Amino acid sequence: MTATYLDKILDQHRERASKDVRSLGSLTDAALACAPPRGFATAITATPHLAVIAEIKRRSPSKGDLNALLDPEVMAQSYQSGGASCLSVLTDVDHFGGSVADLQSARAACSLPVIRKDFTVDARDVCDARIMGADCVLLIAAALTASELFEFLALARRIDIDALVEVHDEVELAVALDAGATLVGVNQRDLVTFQVDQERAVRMGSLIPSHLVKIAESGVRGREDALALRAAGYDAVLVGEHLVTSSNPSQALTDLCVD
Repeated sequence: MTATYLDKILDQHRERASKDVRSLGSLTDAALACAPPRGFATAITATPHLAVIAEIKRRSPSKGDLNALLDPEVMAQSYQSGGASCLSVLTDVDHFGGSVADLQSARAACSLPVIRKDFTVDARDVCDARIMGADCVLLIAAALTASELFEFLALARRIDIDALVEVHDEVELAVALDAGATLVGVNQRDLVTFQVDQERAVRMGSLIPSHLVKIAESGVRGREDALALRAAGYDAVLVGEHLVTSSNPSQALTDLCVD
């Protein structure tokens, strides 16, 4: 079987993790010693309208440069002024042009909680997210075994960092629920083909238990999409490309904050 682009990204991250000689115990201790997080899930549930998780994203594997020269501090402040509830910052260097510095600069420039958007493949990645200052870590169900997902969620709870579990279909959703996910994101972008299915999140919205925090990811193109996702039961949308390519990111974000 031909390796997909996702396979190649994950292989690279796993190879890097296999060479990491740092002790998980020492990293866990360092994470526990960090300042309290800002509360990613809380910021979403406290928002009376559809919450927007605004993404700082320089490029994508499928489209290349989106806003390669963006200033993460300026973008974070623009997002906060536009009404964002949270930030998402890419830290993958090779495929998305992101960095840990982008996350730290963005978080320092505003008061919003931040999710580290990256490919978590090792328990040490969960600790790293907390240590670098993230308030939430991304766990992609398609990238992990059921036992890894369970382990990483337990570790996230231990070190007091929220964890967004990303799924693409009913099978992955079942795995996420079994593992104890409380924040569930439905990614409308197929991580194998990188194509967007605009109806995926709407179809799956009713399948996610109502007591969980529901987030629709990728492919949100404007207010009409936001309204459809709100009607489908979502608490938040995670939006990147639409915002970073806008001539007025703050206004584009405000337009997504639908009741």
